[in-house]
Amino acid sequence: MRGEQYLTKNKQYEAVYHNGNYQAGKELVFRILPNGLDFSRCGIVVSRNVGKAVVRNKVKRRVREILGKITLHPGFDIVVIARASAAEAKYSEIKKTAEDILLRAGLLAGEYEGSSSKTD
Repeated sequence: MRGEQYLTKNKQYEAVYHNGNYQAGKELVFRILPNGLDFSRCGIVVSRNVGKAVVRNKVKRRVREILGKITLHPGFDIVVIARASAAEAKYSEIKKTAEDILLRAGLLAGEYEGSSSKTD
């Protein structure tokens, strides 16, 4: 994902939190709000209850990689919130959860760029 495809301002996050639709899985929670733009923007939130900084950064990297490989329908702001169970989850479990949530929400526009499945 390119730089303009990320939520960067506090107001953007607040708008999605307060007005967005809620979709949840075991490791991740998605808040989704239409934005009226020609592209979708994402933000990733990993709170301290997930673990220390090293663990939180690992979860963020995994979620960022998964979102980068998925083709989303344009016109949505998405906030991905990691639950504490994401810290112990394997990459493939987080990937499956994200796919399931996006499929339920109707946001998947295509398949993954790479079809190789990582285990960690």
